[in-house]
Amino acid sequence: MITIREEIFRDVEAREALLDACFGPTRFQKTCERLREGRVPADGLSLVIDRDGEIIGTVRLWHISAGPNRPALMLGPIAIDPSVQGLGLGGKLMREALTRAADLGHKAVLLVGDAPYYERFGFSASKTGSLWLPGPYERNRFLALELDAGALDGARGLVSATGAFEQKPDLGALVAAAAQGALAGMRPAL
Repeated sequence: MITIREEIFRDVEAREALLDACFGPTRFQKTCERLREGRVPADGLSLVIDRDGEIIGTVRLWHISAGPNRPALMLGPIAIDPSVQGLGLGGKLMREALTRAADLGHKAVLLVGDAPYYERFGFSASKTGSLWLPGPYERNRFLALELDAGALDGARGLVSATGAFEQKPDLGALVAAAAQGALAGMRPAL
């Protein structure tokens, strides 16, 4: 059975393997990665397609500012396992993500992608002409969709990350705990 659901912690390894299979290691060099780096996705907008316990699709949306004081989301990456591409799963996942974003009160979504593919969901470059990203990108691939009409009217300036930072473990505390044997499976240093 195929279901679209929110990603959970145990999906991370499978998600990363899927993204590697679809995009390779160069995915970390993309400009949009700068907006995701060290941040957590928007609540409720980190989705996977689960086929009987196997992750075959993923999409995440991230909090950004589309110029000063203009909250929006950045979509990406979206990926479908190559073995099931062409079955409409990408479109289904995209529509679900956009519906959930609208239901959560978000007003606009931006992305960098293939315009002919994303136009069918309502994305266009018409609202991104006065916006720019922090790094190289192809202008004709910088697209936006207003979930609320007029949400990007007058949007101008640098797109920047605004989402919450990832919680990183305190390395010093982990080392100290391991040295004292306070971590499960660890013996104190001799």
